[in-house]
Order: sequence, then structure tokens, then C-alpha cells
Amino acid sequence: MKKIFSFLMLSLVVVSAWGKDYKYEVAPNDPLKARIYTLDNGLKVYLSAYHDEPRIQTFVVVRVGGKNDPAETTGLAHYFEHLMFKGTSNFGTSDYSKEKPLLDQIESLFEAYRSTTDEQQRKAIYRQIDSVSGLAAHYAIPNEYDKLMTAIGSSGTNAWTSTDATNYVENIPSNQLENWAKIQLERFSNPVIRLFHTELETVYEEKNMSLTNDGRKMYEAMLSGLFPHHPYGTQTVLGTQEHLKNPSITNIKKYFETYYVPNNMAVVMSGDFNPDEAIKVIDKYLGQLKSKPVPPLHLPKEEEKMNAVVEKTVYGPDAENIAIGFRFGGAASADADMLKLLDMVLMNGKAGLIDLNILQKQKLLSASSSVMDLVDYQGLLLRATPKKGQTLDDAKALLLEQLDRLKKGEFEEWLLKAVITDFKRMTIQGTESNDARAYAMLGSFVDDVAWKDEVEEVDRLSKITKQQLVQFANERLGNGYVVVYKRTGKDPNELKIDKPEITPIQMNRDAESKFLVDIKESKVTPVAPVFLDFKKDLSVLKTKKTGVEMLYKRNVENVLFDLLYVFNMGANNDKVLPLAVSYLKYLGTDKYTAEQLKEEFYKLGCAFSVSSSSERVYVSLNGLSENMEKALQLFEHLLANAKVNVDAYSNLVEDMLKARGNAKLNQRANYSMLVSYGTYGAFSPSTNIVSEQELKQQNPQVLVDKALALTSYKHRIFYYGPMKSAEVTAMMDKYHKVPKTLNELPAEANFVEQPTKTSKVLFANYEAKQIYLSMLAKLGSYDKSLVPIATLYNEYFGGSMNAIVFQEMREARGLAYSASAYYSMPARLDRATYMRTFIATQTDKMGDAVTAFNTILNDMPESQPAFKLAQDGIIQRLRTERITKSGVLWAYDAAQKLGLDYDIRRDIFDKVPAFTLTDVRNFQQTHVKNLPYTYCILGDEKTIDFDKMATFGPIEKLTQEQIFGY
Repeated sequence: MKKIFSFLMLSLVVVSAWGKDYKYEVAPNDPLKARIYTLDNGLKVYLSAYHDEPRIQTFVVVRVGGKNDPAETTGLAHYFEHLMFKGTSNFGTSDYSKEKPLLDQIESLFEAYRSTTDEQQRKAIYRQIDSVSGLAAHYAIPNEYDKLMTAIGSSGTNAWTSTDATNYVENIPSNQLENWAKIQLERFSNPVIRLFHTELETVYEEKNMSLTNDGRKMYEAMLSGLFPHHPYGTQTVLGTQEHLKNPSITNIKKYFETYYVPNNMAVVMSGDFNPDEAIKVIDKYLGQLKSKPVPPLHLPKEEEKMNAVVEKTVYGPDAENIAIGFRFGGAASADADMLKLLDMVLMNGKAGLIDLNILQKQKLLSASSSVMDLVDYQGLLLRATPKKGQTLDDAKALLLEQLDRLKKGEFEEWLLKAVITDFKRMTIQGTESNDARAYAMLGSFVDDVAWKDEVEEVDRLSKITKQQLVQFANERLGNGYVVVYKRTGKDPNELKIDKPEITPIQMNRDAESKFLVDIKESKVTPVAPVFLDFKKDLSVLKTKKTGVEMLYKRNVENVLFDLLYVFNMGANNDKVLPLAVSYLKYLGTDKYTAEQLKEEFYKLGCAFSVSSSSERVYVSLNGLSENMEKALQLFEHLLANAKVNVDAYSNLVEDMLKARGNAKLNQRANYSMLVSYGTYGAFSPSTNIVSEQELKQQNPQVLVDKALALTSYKHRIFYYGPMKSAEVTAMMDKYHKVPKTLNELPAEANFVEQPTKTSKVLFANYEAKQIYLSMLAKLGSYDKSLVPIATLYNEYFGGSMNAIVFQEMREARGLAYSASAYYSMPARLDRATYMRTFIATQTDKMGDAVTAFNTILNDMPESQPAFKLAQDGIIQRLRTERITKSGVLWAYDAAQKLGLDYDIRRDIFDKVPAFTLTDVRNFQQTHVKNLPYTYCILGDEKTIDFDKMATFGPIEKLTQEQIFGY
């Protein structure tokens, strides 16, 4: 992650609270005003108060990750992260005294399982594991941690594991801090490993997903080349397939006892709280955790200097591409600052060497530079996708050419100054959300970098001279590096492992531990909800001279602005329009080349872009408000004076055709196009594209004319920034060039959403370990009166880890890493409502997955406690949810598209408390039960059970040409 905060020295402050002196460190002029405490047990606490909404972003981070996995059980850190959601001896169980002997037996059986090589014996042991697990499940209360989080109104419940750390994430209401701390104390004191074999299948499905993630495989290959002796390179975070199928609960327990200690952990919070009060609560609970020494990670000797090129090759279904990596010192080393600056000179998204010399000149289909931000080492990672006719080595040469330019100092002095301005802009942006603020503090802890140094970073970067950077590049970007060639083909390292026979476990939905009951019954002062008042929370203005409507919201927080011209037309209105929009970014004017325009915007600390979707065109300008007027002049100059570049168009056509071919190789792209086909049939917004012949015959001048004519059509201006409304409208009148009468928008193409009168199967072939499955049922048109009950149904049935779908598909059966089902409302009045499901699962689990989905869709399991949690969770979130900043403009825009003149969340808040489980059942039986579905299945036809698939409905096999339209 980027560290973006800069300013002054660290100081020590002592505050007496709750009869105790709390010492904390601060950095004067720190924009986050962060306090860093160290409790008596060694727990670090990072607090940053930000009162934008009555919520708190919380992290509990442990400084342990994939590099700490025992070599014989790789993936352990990651699957233990999953197990931390299974509860303790006090929650997640109805009777731990009866459950524990069974859990001990399961642990013993897994140890026998992993040490047995005879396949028949292994199957016999697994049957025992499944049997005993079924008995243990009688006492388990699945997902009770998620019920606890729902009860206190938390959102974003999640966790992640990296090479260096594991982080547990919650976003809680500000009035629930004490309950959150109480739950976390219990969770981190006393985790119990239960429901293990089904969760292990979930982790294995996540591994299956990674097997078709070519980017992940390339990254892992890069790590193995850069770090041949360090765990970064010798093992992976997800672990091997063999290790995941041979786990050790015993090793997991030892791992927890070794690393999950407070002196190896931190609590990170940003949000609506008083730090003096918050630290008392955190200390009261998490201060009870017992510290003990953390053994050092016995790493091999320091990696030797690289003096030669190390080549790696990986195979996978996606398009071919290449990565080049250089090794540097760790996050706390002297290399870190130089590497950040070097990376931004190479690529900053606007005026870096790669931006201007490769992307702007269309020399590669894609290219990028990034920092591999690891603790013990860091890396510079360059990536590229070749154009048609280019080899991977051609792409490599172009990337290395930019490094040569850097080493020769072939960039202007102003670029370093502009990069520093960009860092300062990012600094300001990094204070605008609790999530970004929390991640900045998390980085300080994980990287073991003092907050003072984080805060001073931009100041240090600003003092680095061009000469110093060039010298660093010459010293460190030598002949020793790693090249990873990603080639299209079957991965020879994939293993075919059949699904285990898992008996669905008992879900015990109505059971509640005393711990959960106590949390639910605890009294907190409720927070009053705040809904948008569109008449007060934004201004709908018109420019005086031109009469263009403007949605205006003042930024009273900082000096950044966002300005957009929004056109309610896109490819649906004119399929050539996206082509014209894409072409525009490669064009110059009579005053500037395309490269010079990028440079001028970057000097101003501003960014310009034009983008197009099926329904809209967005012309965007953002950056430092002090330079808005100059940027706007440049912005309007391009929109009025773009000039044809014939070579740029030829390159664009070539690249678009290559990108289309590459899309056919990508699993998610194939899935997306299949679902679009299931929704609309052959003629859809996704297939409404300019054909290859049309691309080649297109007159570039016609495209330029379309781009120049954009502002002659009806549109809106969206503005969020520090200027007063009169100042903005005056600036628009002065510079925004529009005719006296704006043209009406062209009519949209008529895309017909396909009815689902009877069930059918649409199958498309894609070779992968997993199938992607979506079930679609087209329903009626938008009905705002259904929004409250549909919201409650989604929350109860498919909206969270505590919902029916997650419990049945993942917890009970181990069928998937992710599964969802929801009653989907449209974004426009002329679009239909749908019932949709999704699951990604191992091919041989397809039949079980569809059967399970149909069972719960038609006969929805009912649980009064689960219903009450869903109901209360919605109300808790609405009480503390705030739409602020530019989000107000987009909320107003979204409401208008549905014919609403008020915030629909008010209806949800008013009506949900009165609903009963009977109302949810009636909604399900009226709108969901026994629906016919279009089953969209993407999978490997060589391994699919078509006989089973035929029981879902008649099968139509689709080719790629049919679903992509080319």
C-alpha cells in the first residue's frame, strides 16, 4: 500500500483517564491526528477520530501471515483466518462440554488422515471425520460470530491474509464500541476450531478459484524468482493443493498460541469516537489478553544479490503477458522512499515514462509499474500485454527501454515536482474516508515503520533530487531481475481432486448462546437516522448564460474538486460513441500534442478523462481546486479542438480487436457475456458493438466530429468542490462551450429482456476447475412499495454470512467459497426486476449446488431468531449510515432514474420494523417460490455431467461467438 502522509516530529503525550495514565504518541500537523498507544500487554492501538458519520472502521491486525506457515502445512495462516469466525467455547456452541470431546476426536482423526497414504484407508478415515463432524454439529451454532456482528449493526465483516499479516475487519456503529471490544476479547482469547471439514472445502474452493487467476499465478511465480530462499518465494499464502487436503488442527492450535498474542497485534480505528474514551474501552477488554514472547521467524540468510536474469513460465487460460521484477530492501529500509518515487516517475497514470512513451503512443496493449509492498523485501514490478503481432520479448524490451530512459535521466525536472504534488493530492484524498485512514495506520504497524516516518514521507520525497533518483536507478536496476512469461495453455501443475463426500450438517438456526443473548439485550443509546433531503442537501442550479443544469454540493472539508459532464447517452444510443470516446484520449489539438496535454494536466495536479458505458458518457475533471480554472480551460480546449490522428486510430482498432480476442480467454468475461445472453438473448447492450469490418472502415474524422459534438447534446454538470455555487456557475459560463440550444439525445436501441416462462439451461464451455453458475428469473417492473420487504428478504435470505444461502451452500455443505441469491431491483423504471443466484463451485459439485439452491429458494428455511437479527441489522445500519460528499449528487441522480424525489431508505426504515417472518414468507411464496429459471452455466464440457444438467431444463449449448457477438 502507498504511504501518503507527511509532516512533522513525533511527540509523547500523557492523558489520565479512568484512574490510569495513558501515554500516546502523536505527530504534530498529522492530518489524521492519530494517537498511537501501547497497552501494558504490548497491544498497539492506533486511533484517528473522524466524525463524517456515526461509525467506526475497526481492524484487529496480527503481524503474522503466509511467510510464517510451517513448511509442511502451507496455507495455514489463511485457513486459520477462516476459522476465527467459528466461535469460542462461549459462542458458536449450545453445549461446549458435550461438543469438545467430539472436536478432540475430529482433531485426532485429521492427524491420522494426513499421515495415511493408502487412498482407501484415507477415504475410510474421512467417512469417520464426516460422521463425527455430523455429531459435533448438533452442538454447533454456525455463523454465530456473524450474528453477533449483525446484532450490533456491523457491516463489512471480513478478513484477509497476506504474506506478512492477517487482518480482521468490521465497520461498527459508534455506539457499539464496547460490545465490539467485548466480542473481540472473547474471539481472540478462546477460538474453537469447529465445522472444520466444511470450512476446509470452502478454502479449497478459494484455491480452485486461484487456479484460473493468471495474475495471482504470475505474482507467485515472481515471488519465487525474487526470493528463492525466503518464505515469500518458497511457499504461497493459499498453500498447496496437497497441504490443503491434508490439514493439521494440532498445528493450527500451536500457530494461534504462538502468534496471536497482544504484543504481536494492533487495534486500528478511524471514525466517530472520543479517543480518551475509546482507549479506556479497548484497554478494559483487549488489555486482558496475555502477552508472551513471539519467537523470531528463522529466515535463511539474506538473499544474494541478483546478477543474472531468472526466467519463469506459467500457463493459464488468459491472454499472454509478461512481468519483470527487481528486488529491493524492505518497507522500513532506505530503499522504500526511492522506490516509491521511482515507481511514480515510471508510471503515475498520467505523465510517467510508461504513460507517455508506451501507453499514449499505443506501443503495447497494456503496461504498468507498481511497488510490491512487503515487509522484509520490496520489489518493483513491471507488467505488459503485447499487441497483435508482438512477442512477449518485444513487450519486455519496451519496458526495459523505459528503465534505460530513467537511468539516463531522460525526463524533465518538472516531473519530480508534479509527482510530489500528486502525492500531496493523494494525502488529502487519504483523509476522506475511515477505510483509507485505517489502512494508512495499519501499514505503519505491519511494516514496523514509526508513525512519525509515515507522516514525514512526502516531505522526505520532496527532497530527493533528480540526480539522486537517477543514481539509485543505475545502482539498483541492473542486470539481475526476474522475468515471468505468462503463456496461454493448460497449467501442468493443477491437480484433479474429487469432491469429498460431505453429509450436510445440522444448521441449528434457532439456537442462541447466552453470550449472543447478552449482547442483544445490552442497552446502548440509539443513533437517530439521517436521510437525504434533496431540497436541502444539494443545489440544482443552472448556468446563467447556457442554461445547463448543474448538481452542486460544496466540499467544506478540503481543497479537492470533482467536475463531471454527464450525458444520458452511450452505446445504447449510438454504438460508435464509445469508439469516439476511446479515440479522444489519443488526440492532440492545434496547440498541444496528446502527450503535452497529459503533461499540462499533471503539472496542475489535475486529471482529465472521458469514459463511456452502454447508457452514459462521463467527461471528468478533478484535482486541486486552486488550479481548476486553468485545468478547465485546457479541458474545454481539447473538447473543442481535438485533431485527427490517423495512425492513432489504426493502432486503436488493432488494439481493440486484440482486446476482444483476449476477453474470450478470460473466465469472468465469458461468464459476464453468458449472463448477458441469458438476460437479453443475442442482441444485448454487451453485444451492441462496432463490428470488425465497421472498425476498419470507420472514418477517423467522423469519430472526432462525434467527440467534438458531445457538448452540443443535453447534459448535466456535477460539481463537488470548495468553490461557492456562484463562482462555479460563473466559471462554467465563461469556459464551458455549448450552443444556445442543446440537441436532444438520440433514441436508445430496444433491448428485450428475455422472459423466463419455463426453465432452461444455457451452457458455454470454458476449461477450468470451477463452474460459474447463475440462475435468472425475470419478474415484474420496479415497484417502490416492494423495496422495504425485498430489502428484508434479501438480508434474511441471501445478504450476509448469517443468511440462509451462505449457511446452506457454504457452511452446511462446503459447496462454495461464495454463493448469493437476491431479489434484484432495477436502476431504471424501464428495466425489470429479477431473482438472481450465483455460485462458483468445483465441477463435480454442480448437481448438489443446483439442487440445494432450488430447495431453499422454493422451501425457504424459517428461523425467528435469524429473522429478528436481519430486521434489527437493517435498522441498525440505517441509523448510522450517512451519504455524504459527492455521494449526495449520485444518490439524487439514482433516485431520479427511478422516478423518486426522496431518499427511499426512509421507507425501509419506517416499514421494516413492522414486518414479521410471516411477511417475509408471504413475499417469498408470492415472488420467489417455484419460479422457472434460466440456468447460465460456464464450465468445462469434458467434465460436466450433462445428464444431471438436463434435469434442470432443456440444454442450449452456446459458442463464444454467440455470447460475445463476434
